[in-house]
Amino acid sequence: MQVHSFLHADTETYTHVLADVEAGQCAIIDPVLDFDAKSGHTSTQSLDEVIDFVKEQNWTLTYIIETHAHADHVSGAMAVKDALGGKLVIGKYISDVQKIFKEIYNFDSSFRTDASQFDILTDEGSTLMLGDIKITAMHVPGHTPADMAYVATDSDKHAVFVGDTLFAPDVGTARCDFPGGDAATLYRSIHKLLALNEDTIMYLCHDYPAQGRKHCPTTTVRAQKQGNIHVKDGISEAEFVQMRERRDATLAMPRLIIPSVQINIDAGALPEPEDNGVRYLKVPLNVLGVSVH
Repeated sequence: MQVHSFLHADTETYTHVLADVEAGQCAIIDPVLDFDAKSGHTSTQSLDEVIDFVKEQNWTLTYIIETHAHADHVSGAMAVKDALGGKLVIGKYISDVQKIFKEIYNFDSSFRTDASQFDILTDEGSTLMLGDIKITAMHVPGHTPADMAYVATDSDKHAVFVGDTLFAPDVGTARCDFPGGDAATLYRSIHKLLALNEDTIMYLCHDYPAQGRKHCPTTTVRAQKQGNIHVKDGISEAEFVQMRERRDATLAMPRLIIPSVQINIDAGALPEPEDNGVRYLKVPLNVLGVSVH
């Protein structure tokens, strides 16, 4: 098993390439499409580094895995699929998120909320094979209802791709104030992850390092249990919920939530062009969150 991590600097997101080198197969986890909020332009400039890497290794892309419908970056899944093929994987509870945000964006009846935009839907305990690597899905809701972590194991190594449940120990945990989020649920989900072997490598979806620390894509279960500022050993569910809800009340909405979610719940597909050939996104006014100063 090999894992190669690529940092998307603008959104501080990690895209991971998981590979069985002998089998020549790989999966790309949480790919990012460049999106300039000021101009509305999209680009694959950053993602091309990942795509080119896979091509250079001569690996077959088997899966494109989304840990959840991200609110802080636009998915690059469709660009990856166009370039490399592969089946798009997400947790089955994405349909719950689609229903929530269909109402928020007031999408018409043509928008499907049955998750049929995706190729493979996973549930707790679902497994995928990538050569000799077994990938097991773990349902970890709380940040959103649909978050999934993916545990990868082979004869030599075990790792878990945690999405937005946990960050580095000095950063803490994901927010829970998006529609469908819940702090108590996240606490329980995190403890499912912390029940894994303490040597398990955790691959993060984001890192937001404090000044003086470089970005890092990994941590371990042991490091989280010993030092996560929000959920280390000894912190109760009640303490966590109180902290998380107080903290979330002070947070502004993510910079890219409005463009990101409406694209990401549609499997990363951009809206169809209108009769003038231009694609348009919708902006719900005075709906998401509150103004935080």
